[in-house]
Amino acid sequence: MLGLMNSEFAALLKLDRAERLQLVEDLWDSIVDEESGVTASVPDWKLDELRRRKERFATHPASGRTWEQVKDRAHSKA
Repeated sequence: MLGLMNSEFAALLKLDRAERLQLVEDLWDSIVDEESGVTASVPDWKLDELRRRKERFATHPASGRTWEQVKDRAHSKA
């Protein structure tokens, strides 16, 4: 798996959820920046809103919705 030894991967899995999400975000940002520069074309207001929502979720994780809830809500509006 990407050259990670099992013990290194196991150590990553021991991070709490917020730390693992931050790691995924950082990895994704590095890919986007290197390959396509997509983040450069995202308006500041969208990035600000994403940061605001991420911060809210980090401080109030129960405020989020499950994927099933999101799908049900979307289908009820269709």
